[in-house]
Amino acid sequence: MIHEVLAVGPLQCNCSILGDETSHEAIVVDPGDEIARILHALQRHQLTLMQIVVTHAHIDHIAGAYRLKQLTGAPVLYNQGDLPLVAMMEEQAAWIGVKVPEVRAPDESLEDGDIVGVTGIAGTIIHTPGHTEGSLCMYVPEQKLLLAGDTLFAGSVGRTDLPGGHTGKLLASIRDRLLTLPDITKVIPGHGINTTIGLERQDNPFLQAF
Repeated sequence: MIHEVLAVGPLQCNCSILGDETSHEAIVVDPGDEIARILHALQRHQLTLMQIVVTHAHIDHIAGAYRLKQLTGAPVLYNQGDLPLVAMMEEQAAWIGVKVPEVRAPDESLEDGDIVGVTGIAGTIIHTPGHTEGSLCMYVPEQKLLLAGDTLFAGSVGRTDLPGGHTGKLLASIRDRLLTLPDITKVIPGHGINTTIGLERQDNPFLQAF
């Protein structure tokens, strides 16, 4: 499997490009910005974009999704629990001083247990409310790979002080849904460096009470 991570936009959101070498089909996760750069990476790998997955509807993760759909025809998929955040896009843009992007409702709402993927790649959606109500992660079992959005970070967890955040839900999501994955699972957080489930279970100060 092809997996390239691009840190995009002013907040350096980790955008993942997942592609199959045989089918040349691809998924893009969290295209928050720099759509030309994402398209260039798809072209460089000779990939056709089939799905756009958004882990949650904060502006730095979703801002480029509709534009990418316009250019490729790929549907945008995320959990409808984050539609209140979409309605706040003007306010979100003001938080970080950027232009208000065009953001639409998902073409399909992703729910817990849904399978997303393309020929050669299958990922399971794990609903992990807490950072936002609709926050989700995508687990690719064959690769032992977790795209964690802003739920879990290397040595930290997602913030819960923004609209839709809830600390109790976030910690329960991590404890009950993510720490059950194999320790060797590679975690790509929404920002910053990679980690593993095992490392976070052992060293993450926010998780030591579990």
